[in-house]
Amino acid sequence: MIYGAGVDVGSTQTKAVILDEDRRIVARALIATGANVTRAGENAFVEACRTAGLAREAVGYVVGTGYGRYKVTFGDAQITEITCHARGAQSLFPATRTVIDMGGQDTKAIKVGPDGAVVDFSMNDKCAAGTGRFLSAAADVTGVGLDEIGPLALAAQNPVRLTSVCTVFVESDIMSYLAQRKTIEDILGGVHKAIAARTMSLVRRVGVEDEVTFTGGVSRNVGMVRALEGVLGRPLNVSDDGHFMGAIGAAHFALERARAASTGGAAEAALAGPATGRS
Repeated sequence: MIYGAGVDVGSTQTKAVILDEDRRIVARALIATGANVTRAGENAFVEACRTAGLAREAVGYVVGTGYGRYKVTFGDAQITEITCHARGAQSLFPATRTVIDMGGQDTKAIKVGPDGAVVDFSMNDKCAAGTGRFLSAAADVTGVGLDEIGPLALAAQNPVRLTSVCTVFVESDIMSYLAQRKTIEDILGGVHKAIAARTMSLVRRVGVEDEVTFTGGVSRNVGMVRALEGVLGRPLNVSDDGHFMGAIGAAHFALERARAASTGGAAEAALAGPATGRS
C-alpha cells in the first residue's frame, strides 16, 4: 500500500492528513502550532501516523504546506497553501471553481481551473481584518466562546454596522454597542456581515464562478457560512474536513509523487503544481 501525507502548518493550528493509494483519508491530526513551528509539524505527522497505525517510514512522501511549510524539515517537498487548498477543494468538490479560504491570520480568494490548478488568487496577507483573529477578538470582548459566536450571529434581529473591520479597533466598536445596550446577537451578526463584505471584495478581484467552496478553520462557523452565502447570493460547498483542506491537497500531491517514485516514472510527470511560490 502506498501512502502520501500532507502537513499544513498554520499560524494557530497545524494539521496532518494521510491518504492511501485509493485517495481515502486514513488519518487526520490537529494540534496547536505554538511557538515551535518545526515541532508542531513533526508532532502532527507523528500523531497522524499513530492514528493510522502506520510506521512513519510507511508513508512514501510528505508535502509541507501553510505559512510554516519550510519548517516541515522531515518533508520531501513544500507547496504553497494556495495551491493545496485549491487542490483539496477540487478533490472533495470536483466542480469547484472558486475557493474562499479563511484562516486565523489571513483570507484568500482563489480561482480554480477544472483540474484543480490555481488560475488566480487574492489575499489580505498584511492585515488580520476579516479573519479568524478578528472573530476571536470579537468573542473575547463579548465574553462568548469562539464556538458559540456563529450560532448567536444567526439569531441577530438587527445586526449592527461596524465602522471598521480592523482587529485593533474592534474592541472599542463592540464596547460602544454594548454601552448602547445592543444585544450580543446583533453585535455578532454585524461582525459576521462585516467580514463577509470584506471577503467579497477579495472574491471580486478573481471573479466569482460556480461552484464556490469555503475552506479553512472559519468554515466551521455556521454564522460565517450564512453571511458569505448572503453576500455571494449562492450556496457554498462546506465540508466537515474544511479545516483540513490544505493538508488534504498537500496529501494528494504527496500521493502522486509517491506513486511516481514507486513505479519508476519521472517525478515531473506527477507534478500537478509548483513546489514553491504562490501560484
